[in-house]
Amino acid sequence: MKVYRNIDDFKDAGQTVVTTGTFDGVHLGHRKILRELNEHARRDGLSSTLFTLYPHPRLVLNPDAKIQLLNTLDERIELLEQTGLDNLIIYPFTLGFSRLSAVEYVRDILMNGLHAKKVVVGYDHHFGKNREGDFDDLVELGQVYDFEVVKIGPKEIQGVNLSSTKIRKALLDGDIDTAYKYLGYRYFISGTVVEGKQLGRSIGFPTANVTINDEHKLLPKDGVYAVMVTLDGKKIKGMMNIGMRPTVQSNGRSVEVHMFNFDNHIYGKPLRIELVARMRDEVRFDNLDQLREQLNKDKSLAEELLMHEI
Repeated sequence: MKVYRNIDDFKDAGQTVVTTGTFDGVHLGHRKILRELNEHARRDGLSSTLFTLYPHPRLVLNPDAKIQLLNTLDERIELLEQTGLDNLIIYPFTLGFSRLSAVEYVRDILMNGLHAKKVVVGYDHHFGKNREGDFDDLVELGQVYDFEVVKIGPKEIQGVNLSSTKIRKALLDGDIDTAYKYLGYRYFISGTVVEGKQLGRSIGFPTANVTINDEHKLLPKDGVYAVMVTLDGKKIKGMMNIGMRPTVQSNGRSVEVHMFNFDNHIYGKPLRIELVARMRDEVRFDNLDQLREQLNKDKSLAEELLMHEI
């Protein structure tokens, strides 16, 4: 998959079949659309192309918007790479772009920018300033500019609309099994290890304190999770706490992961944490001895849950 961050670099890419959207999560519904896109591309000798906007339009149109996304941009690129997509265009969303009329969008973006011969869209697709263009307008403009429009009907698209909302709700409820059902992969968190207070080390459970690379990345419900950590290309079993660390009077929400049989200094290193199972809510203990006792129980349960993981 080729990634373009400047549409001008796409001028020699040949004719395309295009779909558009945020594709946050790159979940099973999205993958169904991309499979159809790829099938059209192979059958018609075109290149399959996803046109997506960054940053999220709501963050530009309403800078105070509170938005939670399933993927950071880098995570989304990684997931899209797995779909067989030929081209990903990451187009900068600006106020100027939001003011393009429907005709300007088709002429300047779809035709002159993306060389579209086919456009795959949902039945309720809208485009252009104030969402003025609809599916019928796109078909009419396709006749003017010589491209075909392929509609994904309500039965096919319904799962896409529902699952993004369900995934977010499931994660915020701590229901990672339902999230997995709709994503088709384990929800994961990418971040960088930063130095902490080393309180975990003092009770025999050293933890990596993780700062998340995107403030809009959705973190699941506070609690303790059995996880698989990828560090330097290696998989390591562990357990993670998300929350306020009430026993040690933390100043804010944190992500800490304890990796089993691992005690290296890894400050500044990137890692990826896959959520395998949620084990319990976060609890305040009266003292560190009680916390240590519970962590030993958590580790035993996590080792059991991760028994068959590689």
